[in-house]
Amino acid sequence: MTKRIAFQGEPGAYSHEACRDARPDMEALPCATFDDVISAVKSGEAELAMLPVENTTYGRVADIHRLLPQSGLHIIDEAFVRVHINLLAVPGATLADIKEAHSHLVLLPQCATFLKEHGIRGRVSPDNARAAREVAEVGDKSSAALASELAGDIYGLDILARHIEDFENNTTRFLIMAPEANHARRDTGHGMITSFVFQVRNIPAALYKAMGGFATNGVNMTKLESYMVDGRFTATQFYAEVEGHPEDAPLRRALDELDYFTNYLNVLGVYPAAKTRHLE
Repeated sequence: MTKRIAFQGEPGAYSHEACRDARPDMEALPCATFDDVISAVKSGEAELAMLPVENTTYGRVADIHRLLPQSGLHIIDEAFVRVHINLLAVPGATLADIKEAHSHLVLLPQCATFLKEHGIRGRVSPDNARAAREVAEVGDKSSAALASELAGDIYGLDILARHIEDFENNTTRFLIMAPEANHARRDTGHGMITSFVFQVRNIPAALYKAMGGFATNGVNMTKLESYMVDGRFTATQFYAEVEGHPEDAPLRRALDELDYFTNYLNVLGVYPAAKTRHLE
């Protein structure tokens, strides 16, 4: 039986592309929301979840840091997708025919230069892959979609212009999550990453002291983000990522020190750094 990896969006979305690139042997399962992705894995409908966490242009994905610690899932891998945006239209249409381009609110500004140069109006769609599907269904030669080449293949659309995004390095990072943790060393030559969330104790300079252990032990912290808990300004949780494996002596000492200054610490995953992490 073919195993499944769940993603948020319609077939042809960039999350779908991430699934095909990272797990080509698995069937990609489209889901309406991030919560549905998580539920699909917890119910056994899918074995893995592909969740976007951040984009080089627009920063972190809204709500994802709230969902990760509550999901009950564990990070086992990361994946990066270069977001190439293409102008897709029904067969027979030409660039001169296009009057409107439909896509997600986030994608439209990324193609502002191209759209302005060609006098094309941007139209907001809930999902870039949905935009491609609807353009194919309507069959109007004056309407196009801004989406992936994969979406064009799925919905039978022609590519009128490739890679029209304004930012050449626009990349989305995804986390691959599973019901069971995998803390085995799987070093592929690019090191290991440990992700965790924590809340500091209510004492003076608690965050400064908690972070001190990473500096004194020579552990490189690649990410530290804060966000409110339960909508309260007085309750702050931190999401962090560091290089190394918890069994490495320096990281073990740093985590022990962190634990002393926190009232909550949850390791979300230990996984190999993707090769493409160092190419961005």
